[in-house]
Amino acid sequence: MARRTTTPPPDEDFEERIVDIDVSEEMRASYLEYAYSVIYQRALPDARDGLKPVQRRILYSMSEMGLRPDRGHVKSSRVVGDVMGKLHPHGDSAIYDALVRMAQPFSMRLPLVDGHGNFGSPDDLPAAMRYTEARLAASAMLMVQSIDEDTVDFKPNYDGQETEPSVLPAAFPNLLVNGATGIAVGMATNMAPHNLVEVIAAARHLIKRPNATLDELMRFVPGPDLPTGGMIIGLSGVRDAYEKGRGTFKMRAKATIEQVTPRRKGIVVTELPYNVGPERVVTKIKELVTAKKLNGISDLKDLTDRHKGLRLVIEIKNGFHPEAVLDELYRLTPMEETFGINNVALVDGQPRTLGLRELLQVYVDHRLDVVRRRSAYRRRKREERLHLVDGLIVALLNIDEVIRIIRSSDDSAQARAGLVEAFELSEIQANYILDTPLRRITRYDKLELDREKETLSAEIAALTEILSSEERLRQVVSKELAEVAKTYGTPRRTILLESSGAALTAAVPLEVADDPCLVLLSSTGLLARTTDASPLAMEGERAAHDVLVSVVRGTVRTEVGVVTSLGRLIRVPVVDLPTLPPSANPPSLAGGHPVSEFVKLNPGETVVGLGSLDPDGPGLALGTAQGVVKRVVPEYPANRDEFEVIGLRDGDTVVGAAELTSADHDLVFITSDAQMLRFPASSVRPQGRPAGGMAGIRVDGDTRVIWFGVVDPAQEARVVTIAGSSTALPGTQVGGGKVSDYAEFPPKGRATGGVRAQRFLKGEDVLLLAWAGPAPAKAVSSTGKPVPLPEELGRRDGSGVRLTHTVAAIGGALGGTDLTPETRDGRPAGEDSEDGSPAGGPE
Repeated sequence: MARRTTTPPPDEDFEERIVDIDVSEEMRASYLEYAYSVIYQRALPDARDGLKPVQRRILYSMSEMGLRPDRGHVKSSRVVGDVMGKLHPHGDSAIYDALVRMAQPFSMRLPLVDGHGNFGSPDDLPAAMRYTEARLAASAMLMVQSIDEDTVDFKPNYDGQETEPSVLPAAFPNLLVNGATGIAVGMATNMAPHNLVEVIAAARHLIKRPNATLDELMRFVPGPDLPTGGMIIGLSGVRDAYEKGRGTFKMRAKATIEQVTPRRKGIVVTELPYNVGPERVVTKIKELVTAKKLNGISDLKDLTDRHKGLRLVIEIKNGFHPEAVLDELYRLTPMEETFGINNVALVDGQPRTLGLRELLQVYVDHRLDVVRRRSAYRRRKREERLHLVDGLIVALLNIDEVIRIIRSSDDSAQARAGLVEAFELSEIQANYILDTPLRRITRYDKLELDREKETLSAEIAALTEILSSEERLRQVVSKELAEVAKTYGTPRRTILLESSGAALTAAVPLEVADDPCLVLLSSTGLLARTTDASPLAMEGERAAHDVLVSVVRGTVRTEVGVVTSLGRLIRVPVVDLPTLPPSANPPSLAGGHPVSEFVKLNPGETVVGLGSLDPDGPGLALGTAQGVVKRVVPEYPANRDEFEVIGLRDGDTVVGAAELTSADHDLVFITSDAQMLRFPASSVRPQGRPAGGMAGIRVDGDTRVIWFGVVDPAQEARVVTIAGSSTALPGTQVGGGKVSDYAEFPPKGRATGGVRAQRFLKGEDVLLLAWAGPAPAKAVSSTGKPVPLPEELGRRDGSGVRLTHTVAAIGGALGGTDLTPETRDGRPAGEDSEDGSPAGGPE
């Protein structure tokens, strides 16, 4: 129990009065009054026009201020001040917040305010009201259309000095189109926006068939259409909301997987879920990557602008499946959000939870009432005008008598009484005749009055038909809605999907598997990898593009070494290399990427080969232009991306590098003076990385080594040489080519001069190109196109045959690399399978 002190009236003796009241009863009454005010005056929209009181007051005030779309913008603070001073008894911040939301295209499916200035973004607040300007949007004119034709009821404002509409005429279903959100006391509303064309189509169907079922209406409105687009996953919750007024659905960002750089793929996000901004997504992704809860992302760029719209580019690391990373983004970031539909709105002043059919029915009933009241108002106005026109016609036909009565009258009252008595007019008609200038009552105006009378009579008849026929009334409402849809309708933005695709991670692993593969280097400097490490069947059919200079066996998640002419070995992750399709057998490196995208070369430095970085793998054999040979011990530093593998002398360069899989293989030098030397690799002692190697072939004067490689003497091999003139410009002469059997060249000791590989003809004094390796040999031009080679010549020291095109590179089936250790099923090459067929692929 509490006590309340009251003051007696002034005419009574002053004496303090204390009234005992029940505290619980006082709290209950006060709280109910507060709750009532929040529910009805602030938080919940009216189901008829879909507006909260503050929104309705803003639109009505702007209409009264004449802020139409064909006029200039005015300061937002002027609108806020007018609304607050006349209609809304709350603070300016609440009014401005409502004004801003109605101007934001990412909040409203059909904005009602045309804003000029910074009205914010999903991540940022708008500028202050003194910096922005506003006027009514064209769609807002539909909300206040014919409000001055007695279409809605008006009520006093908060101080009784002004009036305001209790609801707007609303020429389209604004509540469904733009949605609503609000938190009241003990209840809340959260309604999703929809497509104007779809909602109007459903409303027209309900007008035509009042007993339409929910399934029929959902044929027109399959789901929400959010202002920011995106995707809605799973429609069962949407149907629940349309049936019962409550339901949930998942919103997903719209993303595509694209080649964002020449070497990497990425996820490009162009649409986000409703009420989710790009900065929120970017911040969350950065937090997850920093905490190592999200793997596979190498870079993130926000390229959003006013012209291209939203564009988030998420670059994916090589070795990760973009589809799996996208699924993780949906799972861990705001790129997937849940929207809970709660269709609570005021119906006849009471909060109710409504389904789709009920929402449409409330609007249709409201619109029928608006058109009925508008038709009655218009008929009444036309009947009043017709009454005056009839009086004018009578006066015009009796103009002389009218003038006589007026001239003989002492005052207007006597004249009015005389006209009423003489022509059986009403006082309204008589007053109108007296107020009409005499110059208008002429013979010429009779035709105009007759035409006006006919027009008014026809309009009254049409309006009477509308008012007397429910069917005709519904036709008018339906036709007006169709015109609105035609004028203001836009295509659907949100994609509706039944399935959630939750099994993506189970179908696609996050990381690329560490499968065996082959790393390929072509003569035109292209790098690529195959999908597996099965031997390449190059016999018979020839590759359609380029030749392989070097091939290294490895796995997808390991690294290979790129050997340069300066004796450097640079690490390159295999997973970064483009993958050739499985059908490329023999492989075409047209889909490869230039080696310059993976390694940075110094001026004049070139790539001469590839090498494995496996410490247990084959060693690397190098040959230099001055005839030095070296076998490198495969002990490479694990913490360095590049290092030297040979100590070169001044002026010397590496001309060839190849893996040495067996000490029984030959090391081969070919010099510019057409000398070839082959000797067993066992005669060269392996050395550490800083060592400078040892003598391989003896060269004199200006002679240089032009080719070095490894050849398996047990295989069928060929030697190709092309001779020309040393005085010609490089790449300008065709030259004479010769193909010889490798077995024709006898092995000799290391550090000797070798044997002659081709006899020079007149005009030839140097070898332009040379190569030795497994048959068949292949030559290509500078563009990678095949160039035919001459038939094999039995003599090792014979002269060449003039070629048809200039040759830029020569290679063999596997670039001189032995790839026979194991096939895909794990059996050594040459071992028969259980059914007796040879292993290792077709012969």
